[in-house]
Amino acid sequence: MFDLASRDIKYLSGVGPQRASVLNKELNIYSLHDLLYYFPYKYVDRSRIYYIHEIDGTMPYIQLKGEILGFETIGEGRQRRLIAHFSDGTGIVDLVWFQGIKFLVGKYKVHQEYIVFGKPSVFNGRINIAHPDIDNASELKLSTMGLQPYYNTTEKMKRSSLNSHAIEKMMSAVVQQLREPLPETLSPAILAEHHLMPLTEALVNIHFPANPELLRKAQYRLKFEELFYVQLNILRYAKDRQRKYRGYVFETVGEIFNTFYAKNLPFELTGAQKRVLKEIRRDVGSGKQMNRLLQGDVGSGKTLVALMSMLIALDNGYQACMMAPTEILANQHFETIRELLYGMDIRVELLTGSVKGKKREAILTGLLTGDVRILIGTHAVIEDTVNFSSLGLVVIDEQHRFGVAQRARLWTKNAQPPHVLVMTATPIPRTLAMTLYGDLDVSVIDELPPGRKPIVTIHKYDAHRVSLYQSVHRQIAEGRQVYIVYPLIKESEKIDLKNLEEGYLHICEEFPDCKVCKVHGKMKAAEKDAQMQLFVSGEAQIMVATTVIEVGVNVPNASVMIIENAERFGLSQLHQLRGRVGRGAEQSYCILVTGYKLVEETRKRLEIMVRTNDGFEIAEADLKLRGPGDLEGTQQSGIAFDLKIADIARDGQLLQYVRNVAEEVVDADPTGIRPENEILWRQLKALRKTNVNWASIS
Repeated sequence: MFDLASRDIKYLSGVGPQRASVLNKELNIYSLHDLLYYFPYKYVDRSRIYYIHEIDGTMPYIQLKGEILGFETIGEGRQRRLIAHFSDGTGIVDLVWFQGIKFLVGKYKVHQEYIVFGKPSVFNGRINIAHPDIDNASELKLSTMGLQPYYNTTEKMKRSSLNSHAIEKMMSAVVQQLREPLPETLSPAILAEHHLMPLTEALVNIHFPANPELLRKAQYRLKFEELFYVQLNILRYAKDRQRKYRGYVFETVGEIFNTFYAKNLPFELTGAQKRVLKEIRRDVGSGKQMNRLLQGDVGSGKTLVALMSMLIALDNGYQACMMAPTEILANQHFETIRELLYGMDIRVELLTGSVKGKKREAILTGLLTGDVRILIGTHAVIEDTVNFSSLGLVVIDEQHRFGVAQRARLWTKNAQPPHVLVMTATPIPRTLAMTLYGDLDVSVIDELPPGRKPIVTIHKYDAHRVSLYQSVHRQIAEGRQVYIVYPLIKESEKIDLKNLEEGYLHICEEFPDCKVCKVHGKMKAAEKDAQMQLFVSGEAQIMVATTVIEVGVNVPNASVMIIENAERFGLSQLHQLRGRVGRGAEQSYCILVTGYKLVEETRKRLEIMVRTNDGFEIAEADLKLRGPGDLEGTQQSGIAFDLKIADIARDGQLLQYVRNVAEEVVDADPTGIRPENEILWRQLKALRKTNVNWASIS
């Protein structure tokens, strides 16, 4: 049987050691298997041959069949170019080259028949094709008369003559060696039930499709398989964990919860909050360990839901812990929760890196005795010296800012792992959540508390700064506060952007009667907290900052967010920054300031921000514009799967469908012993061996 994985790429015709080294380093291609799974990024239809009299300079690509009538060289130095006059009997076009002139004159013969392919344009009233692909008409390639694949390459590859055309030739050499079918990677039952093309046929047609329908079937088969194994890996992991770990059973919603609900609840819960609380109560009473992702836009009331979940733990005799990524956010949660629990006899403590000495010792003792019922803190809570009497629930805020290992250390605080509730204000598209957090159940708070006015978002150009500052003066005169965010701390020689240091001086001059504070990531924690406190207390009317404020700062009196060089920020980050305002009863504004020169993608981002406040709509748009690897909030955790052909943004429906298929397999064969599924478990094991991230998630 033909073993692709064991065949070194350097032994393939046309490769050799030097090219193999470039493919190793640039594309991680070492074997024929690696090459065959390097898929084209686009296809150009070469099924039609045009007549020259039919074409014009506006057509995207054309293919001609004819002969070269003769050559001429025009120009001197860098302007020197070779022109071949090409005819099919219905007209003449000029084929133009600016490099390799001597080589080309020797390579192509006058009055020999060729197939020419390229993009036409008009120069001096004549149609020409610059640097066309040319093939001898009697030696047609696999792709010349169908859909031609195009492969992504790097600059280093091009310097070694490894362009798309070269990769296509290599791929053709591999495909011609597939004289017998490759071992299947999906079971016969799945292939038959879901009408999937066999693997070998799919791999041939993904590179050299004879027609669009065969290409569609090949893409569907390979996307199905890729997404299926991603989901099978996650679901098998979740099922194994369920079998291995039992969860604490919170049997009752008791006096603590009911007292809070009757006396301390600040406002009526929204329908979404009630729904999520029911989902959490069902989880913690089931006997299984809860692992739930709670998504909710900024200001949707996630903290209140988290607190009420912690009170259920307390009612059942357990402690609860909330972990936040920064001291500022931990402090804020501590103050909010203490205020919400006012008058109730519940000891709540804050543990951060700043808490030292006797105060720290008292907290650690209280955790061991059970006197401390709720602990709120930063990564300090996972230190080895921190131990609980009976930790029943862990709430992790802004989950993507913690590494997997950090989160796992919280599990080891008990012999039996606690229930876990992960909160994020970074809306994650449903399809991406299914991939990144497929082992977690997902809850969504998709309503804002009543009385909140939608934030008005406006795009302004630098030239409108005078009117912008006039409106800021009016807001401050009415007692409001203002954020101004810059992309850089200091001036950069490499990029021409507004920076915080100069911006701070400029704002102080522009608003001489106001107190201006500044916050950025290079400050020491104590200095940053002191500056932040000036703004929180209302002593400072304007805060000049970098994106360090994007998460968790809660100042209800702040009504204006100005983002300088807004074109430099991603959609999700712009949305997070906008979420710092709109937390009070007054109308709030987010002003996106840019120059006039903007690329099309930037304009789209700004238009989306102006059009909607819906974080989930923004997250979906961000996923489509930028792709999953770049999304704020996902890059830190990283998609654990290197998707070669599937696209989470475009293939959302298929992902949902395939997840259901994977669920059926895992539910029917949780321990992987059924003979009909042997292929599936063997392939999953192989993928875990070759992909480090797959192994780590498992």
